Amino acid sequence: MDIKLSHTFLAVDDHDKAIEFYRDMLGLEIRNEVGYNNMRWVTIGSPTQPEVDIVLEPPAVNPNMTPSDREAVADLMAKGVYGRVVFWSDDVDATFEKLSAAGADVVQEPTDQQYGVRDCAFRDPAGNEVRFNQTKH
Repeated sequence: MDIKLSHTFLAVDDHDKAIEFYRDMLGLEIRNEVGYNNMRWVTIGSPTQPEVDIVLEPPAVNPNMTPSDREAVADLMAKGVYGRVVFWSDDVDATFEKLSAAGADVVQEPTDQQYGVRDCAFRDPAGNEVRFNQTKH
């Protein structure tokens, strides 16, 4: 059996700001955009990884969520602790310099981790943690 990641979802509260971050700052491509009942889904991904899509979706879009669930998601997003995505980079330091120079919200400067990677982290405009890993050589 061969199982591979196809799609993953990341909540954003302003798709235009998210596009500026993921497309304009990171260089990801827009692959699809769908609107329905005042909601919007934008599919993005790396040009070098066409088989993996990240769907930027409205927060708390699940129709089975209660109003208190939606409020909890909004609170967690506001604190910057709701969503997270990790990318591989062939040069974490260059990635850090590019994003910090572009004004991205820095969470962690490049650091050698004891578990074998060098990484750094930012917050996207919705507060999601966006981390970049590079295997230490």
